[in-house]
Amino acid sequence: MIHTITNSMKKILALSSIRSDYDLMSGLYRLLASDPEIDFRVLVSGVHLSQSYGLSISHIRADNLEILAEIESLIDGDSLSSRLKTASIFLQCAIDIVANWAPDLILYAGDREDVLIGAMLGTYLRIPTIHFFGGDHEKDGHSDTMVRHAASKLSTAHVVSIEEHRNRLMAIGESPDRIFVAGSIALDKFITHRSDAGASLQNIIPSEKKLDNYAMVIFHPVDGEKDEAGKQFLSILQALDSKGIPACVSYPNSDPGNHSIINIIRRYEGRKGFWFYKNLDRDTFLSLYKKARFLIGNSSSGIQEAASIPIGVINVGMRQKGRYCGKNVIFCEAESTEIETAITKVLSKEFLEIVANIKNPYGDGNSCYRAYAYLKETDFWKLREKIEDPLDLLSPE
Repeated sequence: MIHTITNSMKKILALSSIRSDYDLMSGLYRLLASDPEIDFRVLVSGVHLSQSYGLSISHIRADNLEILAEIESLIDGDSLSSRLKTASIFLQCAIDIVANWAPDLILYAGDREDVLIGAMLGTYLRIPTIHFFGGDHEKDGHSDTMVRHAASKLSTAHVVSIEEHRNRLMAIGESPDRIFVAGSIALDKFITHRSDAGASLQNIIPSEKKLDNYAMVIFHPVDGEKDEAGKQFLSILQALDSKGIPACVSYPNSDPGNHSIINIIRRYEGRKGFWFYKNLDRDTFLSLYKKARFLIGNSSSGIQEAASIPIGVINVGMRQKGRYCGKNVIFCEAESTEIETAITKVLSKEFLEIVANIKNPYGDGNSCYRAYAYLKETDFWKLREKIEDPLDLLSPE
C-alpha cells in the first residue's frame, strides 16, 4: 500500500514474525493501513521468511500492507538456544531500521520473543509502544508466559481481551490508565469471513484424501514437554485413527521440539485419512475450521476463537492450562486412552448441546474498531514516561 507522506501523518510500526501473530492482528492492521492520516508499516522477521514454514509473508503481501523491512532472523534449529539466537539477530538488525524510520508508535502482540524486542526498541529508542494480548496467563511452565508479562512491564500501554487480563496487569503493577479492554481482536475475522470461501478447499485438499467429517489438529511443542512433543503428537493421530476420524493437520510452529513432530508428519502424510498443511490463506483456513467436527491439539485458537464458530475443543497436554476459556474446551493428558475418552465426550449429544449454545467469553467480534479508535484517540507520547510507582498503585492516597 502506497501512502503520500505528510508532516502530520502518524507513523505506526507493527512487528510480525510468525503467521499466528499476524492472524491475530491482521484485522486491525488493515484498518490502520486504510486510514489516510496514518503511515502504517510492518517490520517482518522470523518464520514469515522461512521456506520450511511456508513463507507466510505472503499473507501480509496479500493484504497489501506496506513492509518497512524484511529481517531474516530465524535460526531453524530444534534447541532451547535457537529462539534466543533468533531474538538476538532480530534485535541487532532492527535497531537502526526502527531508529531511522522513527515511528510514533510500535505495536506487537502475544508472547513470543519478538514482543521483548519490540518493548526494548520502544524503551531505549524512546518510542511509545502497545502490547496486545497481555495479562493472559498459562500454568504450563512455558517461557511464553514469562515473556508476555515481561513485555507488558516494558510497554507503554495495553490492549487486552477481557477484564481478567486487565486485573492481572494491574496486579503486576500496571496503571489502569494504560489498559484498554477491547475484546479479542482475533475474533473479528469470523464475522468478515466470506461464506463462499469453502469452495477453494476442493482445489487444495488432494482428491485421494478421505476426509469426510474430519477433525482439525493444531499442536505445538511446549518447553516443559519438549522431549515428549513427538510422542504426544503421535498419540493424537493414533487416537483419531482408532476412532476412525480423519483429520486436517497443521504443521507445528518453530519452538524447540518441532522437528520430532515434523518427523511424525512425514510418517503419516501418505495416509488417506490425514492431510497436512503449512500455511493457508485466511478465508480457506476459516472455511476448514468452520467445517471441522472439533479441534484437537493445544493451540490458543481453541481457547479463544473456537467458541465463535462454535465447535468443541480438546486441549492435549500442559500447553494452555490455566487460561480462561469457555465450556466448549476439554483438557486431557497426552495419552492415547485419555484422548480417546475426550473424543467420545466432545462428540456426545450432551456436549454438542452445550457447544451449540455457548457465547464466546473473549468478545463479540467487533473489537478491531474499538482498538483502532483507541489508537486514534489516545496521545501515547503523554504516557511514554512510565513514572508511576507500583506501590502507589496498590494504595493510592
